[in-house]
Formats: sequence, C-alpha cells, structure tokens
Amino acid sequence: MNPVRLFVDGDACPVKAEALRVGERHRLPVVIVSNGGLRPSRDPMVTHIVVPKGADAADDRIVEEAVAGDVAVTADIRLAARLIEKGAHVVGPDGRTFTEDSIGMAVAMRDLSQHLRETGESKGFNASFTPRDRSRFLEEFDRVVRRAVKERPQDQ
Repeated sequence: MNPVRLFVDGDACPVKAEALRVGERHRLPVVIVSNGGLRPSRDPMVTHIVVPKGADAADDRIVEEAVAGDVAVTADIRLAARLIEKGAHVVGPDGRTFTEDSIGMAVAMRDLSQHLRETGESKGFNASFTPRDRSRFLEEFDRVVRRAVKERPQDQ
C-alpha cells in the first residue's frame, strides 16, 4: 500500500511551511509543484516538481500525479474541483475544506466574482492572510490528513 501523499500547489502558497510540518509529523511524502522560484528541500520526504510556465501547468501536473485519498493544498477552486473528482481531499490555505458537497458552490462563487471583476462591478480585493488563517489551516489540514491516512483505500 502506498502512503497518502500531500500535494502543495506551490506558487504563492502562504502555508507551505505548515504543510511540510504536517507531512513531517505524519511521516508522509510531500510533493510541492510550482513554476519555479522555490528553494528545494533537503528532506528526502519532500519532492519539488518544477513545471514549465503556463496557466495550468502546475494544476495539470498535480491532477496527473494525485490519486484517490491523497491530500492537496490549493486556493485554486478549479484545481480543487478536479482533485475532488479524483477522490482526493482538498484544503485551502485559509483552512476551508473543499468537499463534493461544497465544491459546486465554491466554483459558482469563483465564477461570479470573476465576472464581477471583468465587468468592473468589483475591484477584486482579497482579504489579507492573517495568523488566524494560518492557525485554522494547520488545524484543519492536520485533521484532514489524519482522516485520509485512516481511510486510505487498500488497493492504492
């Protein structure tokens, strides 16, 4: 049986260090996928995959690599939806868990926000990332990882 892998959508992810700590605590491999510019880890349990620059290159690679039961960190709602389709667990950097039940509304809200920005109805300001967000992420990510390890399909 292969262990649960933790995937980090590495470009502009504010909680990489926290995801690495959870991976280390549970002795699970962590895969950070980015377009570059990140210092590779010396930890043998951490793999850094650099993909070519492109709108969805990192997303496509994460979807290609992830299997049911793996856990991913991303703020990208479209990527979250693709991973949930594969049976992966997904947590946003703010600690919000995306599930089959919640992803439809998250995609709809993302599309609405994008439309409002494109039409000038919204300036698209994002709230700043707070220590409370970081704490909420760490707690939720650890909970999701524990559940994923417990529920790991035996044929993986």
